[in-house]
Amino acid sequence: MAIKIPALGSIYIESCRRHGAPRTGFLSALFKADVKKSRHELCVLEILLDHVKDVDFHPLLEVTTRIGDSEIEAVDVLNESSCALNGEYALVLIRSIDQKLRIVDLQDLSFGKDFLWDVSQRGLQCQVLNLRSSHFRKLNLVGEFLRLHTLNLDYSTMLSSFREDCFSSMPNLMCLSMCETRISNLWTTIAALSKLPSLVELRFQNWICCNDVGSSGSSVGDDQTGPSQPSNASHLEMPPISLNLLIDLDVMTEQAIRNLLPFSMNQNFQNANEDSSDDSEVDFSIHLENDQLDSSHSAPPGWNREINLPSEATSAALSNQNGEESSEGAISGHVADVSFKYISEHASPICFEQHYREFMIASIPQLRVLDNLPIRNIDREMANLTFFKHFERLPYRRSDKESVVSILQKREIRAIPSSFRTQKQMPMDPVGKSQHSYARSLCAAKMGSSAWAYMHSLSISGNDLGDENGSFRPRQFEYHPTNSSLMVFGTLDGEVVVVNHEKQKIVSYIPSFGTMNSVLGLCWLKHFPSRLIAGSDNGSLKLYDFQHFPSTSNGLRTASSVTFDEFDQLTSVHVNSTDELFLASGYSKNVALYDINSGRRLQVFTDMHQEHINVVKFSNQSPSIFATSSFDQDIKMWDLRQKPIRPCYTATSSKGNVMVCFSPDDHYLLASAVDNEVKQLLAADGSLHLDFQIPATGSSQNYTRSYYLNGKDYIISGSCDEHVVRVCCAQTGRRLRDISLEGKASGSSMFVQSLRGDPFRPFNMSILAAYTRPSSKSEIVKVNLLASSECNKEASSGGSSFPFNSMGG
Repeated sequence: MAIKIPALGSIYIESCRRHGAPRTGFLSALFKADVKKSRHELCVLEILLDHVKDVDFHPLLEVTTRIGDSEIEAVDVLNESSCALNGEYALVLIRSIDQKLRIVDLQDLSFGKDFLWDVSQRGLQCQVLNLRSSHFRKLNLVGEFLRLHTLNLDYSTMLSSFREDCFSSMPNLMCLSMCETRISNLWTTIAALSKLPSLVELRFQNWICCNDVGSSGSSVGDDQTGPSQPSNASHLEMPPISLNLLIDLDVMTEQAIRNLLPFSMNQNFQNANEDSSDDSEVDFSIHLENDQLDSSHSAPPGWNREINLPSEATSAALSNQNGEESSEGAISGHVADVSFKYISEHASPICFEQHYREFMIASIPQLRVLDNLPIRNIDREMANLTFFKHFERLPYRRSDKESVVSILQKREIRAIPSSFRTQKQMPMDPVGKSQHSYARSLCAAKMGSSAWAYMHSLSISGNDLGDENGSFRPRQFEYHPTNSSLMVFGTLDGEVVVVNHEKQKIVSYIPSFGTMNSVLGLCWLKHFPSRLIAGSDNGSLKLYDFQHFPSTSNGLRTASSVTFDEFDQLTSVHVNSTDELFLASGYSKNVALYDINSGRRLQVFTDMHQEHINVVKFSNQSPSIFATSSFDQDIKMWDLRQKPIRPCYTATSSKGNVMVCFSPDDHYLLASAVDNEVKQLLAADGSLHLDFQIPATGSSQNYTRSYYLNGKDYIISGSCDEHVVRVCCAQTGRRLRDISLEGKASGSSMFVQSLRGDPFRPFNMSILAAYTRPSSKSEIVKVNLLASSECNKEASSGGSSFPFNSMGG
């Protein structure tokens, strides 16, 4: 026979007497539950943990362990403010409720990191979990949340990404909310959410529906659900959505309409599979208060946005967060003589990604509601069209994922890969007979297996030189053109370091000797693999040869050197294809030409541009053709055989050009102007071949650099005001993947100072990452898109105190 509620009260009172504990508001909660039962309502016991202390633990535990045999049908555990209860005690209380645990609302976590770690590792038996914490950074739910159907992580202001197996065992989760988090990467987010087969409602922002004459459930100025005032509501606080509006927007089944209702009306979701498990974990590497949050990770201007939604609106009209239909003018419309207005609140940075809404809809087929807005049939059709126009699911336009074993088997029997058996053959692999077809298929298979790239820092320090406190501050780097294991980097202190980046060992070290400042120009000679040119911002130019020079006592090679005439305020050097000449440019309108064999400066070409020339590049094939990029917005092509007085042609950008480079076969020029203006030009005449249409940030200091990857198949682009490297197809401009850099240190912000594609390994690259706060080291981060982050050790904390400037490539 079930234990009566008054009997639970008697047990509690007797336990308080025996343990010498004062009576809390728990008796009042039991009384309220008894009243609900008498009214034939759902008999829910609400346990409020506010003001509960350790001394109250044992009396409460004696009751909670008996709730399973009592008249109480469900238990909600709430925490609205600070709580003095030990986190371990809180966990024991919550878990003792077991199958009758309905809602756990811990919006102001005061139980510490150990509490969160235990929850993420072992899970909870609740149906609804509201969890807000500044401890969250990387989420990986690995515990058992077998009954969970609603998860609210709103205002977890440090949550920026997911572990690879996050959500992998949560088959019954239907509703997920992550407003005002720092989630920003579309690809890793979708990879994590794809583990949720039952997900039908998702939000990263609140599109709140209201009308012009009445008040909405929540307005822009209403902070009742904001970070400063957590709610103890028993559900995700979804604003009301008019059923008339939903019916007018699309023809829906009764079940579909139910799915679109606020979470409060959907709390009786029953889990179909009681034998499933949940994954959930938290990475507690940092802890920041709200006033310590780095503004660089906040959303762009327009955090609170609004639109007017007509009854015939398309998804394009709804999705002004994509940046293409911004709220410059309201869209008028009426449903049942009421004008509806939608206001965006508490948006996460991912909402401001280009084509965010379409990407989400196309990638999660079962989704029914996104950011409180219903997904109509026409929205899904348009989302799929937009996705295939702007994104690649797999490299080289592969349509389906294939296993590596299958591809290798086909290679052995010389079978044409199934990816090519289509009516329209892909230009990159005509008829599937390209010598690169199987390599490209393998790349697609490997990239399709994980959205998380393997990243690690190049661990090179002064310890290898016998300096225990020594550390390098890299400012420029280059892969070796013929030796796949070698890389050179120059430092802010004027050092030049040749390293084996595969073994992470120093091969040769050239100290500055007080003659060089920041090394901004580096270029290997192609036919003399032991030689390189290095130039610094004080104008110093040297040719180093480390091959035939004796080793030092610690086994490192030093290098002989040849000094050239200085070039003031140097930013760039580049050697021609025959290793006979090199060019230097800098903070001037001039370019200097040097003879490598004689060590003489042959000529200075003056006034080649109207403003300073940041980068100069020789072509890869012709020893006399070179291109210059200037902040006067022009890219110019020159020919030494014509005595470069006039350029062969001029191509103009809308902003100052940071850099230019040739494709490996010299068919194209890749031009990068300030703030993500990246274009591919035909090298023959400078005409536009492709505009990559990377979204601008609005910053005039957002210096962008782009390079080729996998030969000329893809390009990588990064900017010094952003923590993202974008990988785009060089033939179509479609985005394949975004790589997000994350500073590990507390309060650190990681940005792209420079980057290079690995010339020997497909979809491998290195990124010179810099930190702005706190002042610390810069570092070179190696990225392998074909390997999983399972073995990822994460880029170590560090940074650099140098300012971001436009110098060099």
